[in-house]
Amino acid sequence: MKTLVAILEKLDRRWIFLAMALAVAGPILIIGITGKTLPETPTPAARAVYNAIESLPPGSPILLSFDFDPGSGGELLPMATSLVHQCAARGHRMIFIALWPLGPTLIDQTIKKVIQSDYPNLKEGVDYVNLGFQSGNEAVMKVILTDFRKAFPTTKSGSAVSTVAAMKGIERVSDFPLLITISAGYPGAKEWIQYVVSSSGGKVKMVTGCTGVQTPQLFPYYPAQLNGMLGAIKGAAEYEALVNESLAPKDHSAAPNPKYLEAQRRMGPQLGAHLLMVALIILGNIAFFAARKTKAGATS
Repeated sequence: MKTLVAILEKLDRRWIFLAMALAVAGPILIIGITGKTLPETPTPAARAVYNAIESLPPGSPILLSFDFDPGSGGELLPMATSLVHQCAARGHRMIFIALWPLGPTLIDQTIKKVIQSDYPNLKEGVDYVNLGFQSGNEAVMKVILTDFRKAFPTTKSGSAVSTVAAMKGIERVSDFPLLITISAGYPGAKEWIQYVVSSSGGKVKMVTGCTGVQTPQLFPYYPAQLNGMLGAIKGAAEYEALVNESLAPKDHSAAPNPKYLEAQRRMGPQLGAHLLMVALIILGNIAFFAARKTKAGATS
């Protein structure tokens, strides 16, 4: 024990930096070479998001609000990719909006990455539409409770919403059987719950994907006002696993496209880093208490 304490006390911190680099780089290399990711066991909150989309009849209109910017893309873009992937595969109508200024750009990127690439049969304006950004935060949410087209009169490209086939039958937000918000902060999931879900008297069913920082704030709303939740990159990985499994060929002859494995691929280095941190904390505590015991023995 004394030898261990002496080694830890004299350990150059650069060895710790090297160990962390290896803990992160090792899983990245292994996953990159083998193409295999860590197995995921979906939590009830993640499974609820999947079931909320899966249970709707084909052609159902779904409102997707991109309430984040590129700064939170590491956690939220994999969620957005898989959410659109499942919606497109099930033939739902996707109505995209954004309450953050950079949201429409991220919507276009996701549409290009998923819909235009893998679902070229889906037509813009018929099967999906990007209505763009609208400023006003909670004010926008209050308006769409009674008049959706007043808040979003035109599409991002400038077409009148009244002429868009995808918006047929949509007068207010309660006309959507499901609201999905991908949220990084304010305005986001919490405001959608407070100003739309609660104000609608429970008529609006909502699920969300959110950052790790926001997740603890939303747990009190689940599963009453919030029907399902994807928390941080872990929630994204769980949801990815569900979607990929459901859409995989029955004979498993083809592996999922790497773009639908982004979150699962990131879980490897995260696990390696966390295990190293836990090990260092344990070793540090052992060294601390051992040194204190030695010092107490010497003074007595």
